[in-house]
Amino acid sequence: MTYPIRPVDEAEWPAFADVLSEGFGWTPHPQESERFKAQTEFDRTLAAFDGDVIAGVTAVFSFTMTVPGAQIPVAGVTAVSVLPSHRRRGVLSSLMRRQLSDVRERGESVAALYASESVIYGRFGYGRASSEMGFSVPKHGSAFVANAPTDPTLRIRVAKPAEARAEFERLFASVVPARPGRYLRDEHFWTAVLADEEFDRHGNGQLRSVIAEDDRGVRGYALFRIKANWDDDGVPNGLLKLQELEAADPAARALLWRSVLDRDLISRVEGGRPVDDALIALLADPRQLRASCTDELWVRLVEVDKALTSRAYSSAVDVVIEVEDDVCPWNARRWRLSADTSGAECKPVEDEPDMSLPVASLGSAYMGDGLLAAQLDAGLLREHSAGSVRRLDAAMAWSPKPWTGLSF
Repeated sequence: MTYPIRPVDEAEWPAFADVLSEGFGWTPHPQESERFKAQTEFDRTLAAFDGDVIAGVTAVFSFTMTVPGAQIPVAGVTAVSVLPSHRRRGVLSSLMRRQLSDVRERGESVAALYASESVIYGRFGYGRASSEMGFSVPKHGSAFVANAPTDPTLRIRVAKPAEARAEFERLFASVVPARPGRYLRDEHFWTAVLADEEFDRHGNGQLRSVIAEDDRGVRGYALFRIKANWDDDGVPNGLLKLQELEAADPAARALLWRSVLDRDLISRVEGGRPVDDALIALLADPRQLRASCTDELWVRLVEVDKALTSRAYSSAVDVVIEVEDDVCPWNARRWRLSADTSGAECKPVEDEPDMSLPVASLGSAYMGDGLLAAQLDAGLLREHSAGSVRRLDAAMAWSPKPWTGLSF
């Protein structure tokens, strides 16, 4: 069967949301649903119809996202779901193909998403492009190295998050360009970040914040919740769940970490951070950091040439890449990428390729995570010119490592 696909209008939101509820087993509070509705760009929604029934849905957020050396328009894919009654009928494939075609027509060369299941999106050309470190640090083992940065002009201010929103917005916008994967937030995203109704807390207490500042203004902030607890013998054993910690400089970052790690009645701090977070270097005893790593952002190159010339490179490289792409056939050809630290050019050619790879592999490397050599070692790429994959991998690698920090 074929299922007609079109955007939905605001009047069809309840039916659109019902598909998400069924697909994700999600029962949002009415206010939570209204927040998501406010974030939704209805002209960028898609729904597949079986008669009058919406069988599957997806949507896009129009992001400005940081990539190595630049900020570009990126399609933030979200709300992908199919009714359980319509699985394995080609609904998802039809939606994904239509969506990528629409993204291309809008002039966006890159799409990105958070995957609810990591096995789904590789077949549509998305590659794992960033990772997140889940961490836990005991307060008793959180001492810093002796040369940790300090600044006597800095001070900590306790603030109510809702009242400090404008300060958070300005500071966050200033740090977004520093790390690939970060994206600018509009007012609706900030409303969701600072949401603090009882159903937002999940038993972890109210949203709290501290600000690092000097006489010139804000240099960083942290958002967190505290789950209070005492052992049977009355010893405090609280948990601080870090939601965000953003800073404009190393001294402010170190002061904010100390503020959350030294919080009274807390025995442990946990959360999610970049895999190269400064905390790793700051801890005097790094073994106290308990860390796990999981996939975060997945990236798809919608137009290979435009995407590859929109970012910066860490070193010079000149290679012919044979791209395999069954979903976006306009990418499936040979491309010569000539790049150095001053810029890049990518053109279609008929030359013999230095390597052959699926478009998902380029997506996995696009944000700078340096995964091509590992895929070569795993036998997932074909190298025709010795050393070409590692040269491309080195050129595309970036510091700091990519991390998005807020799912969408």
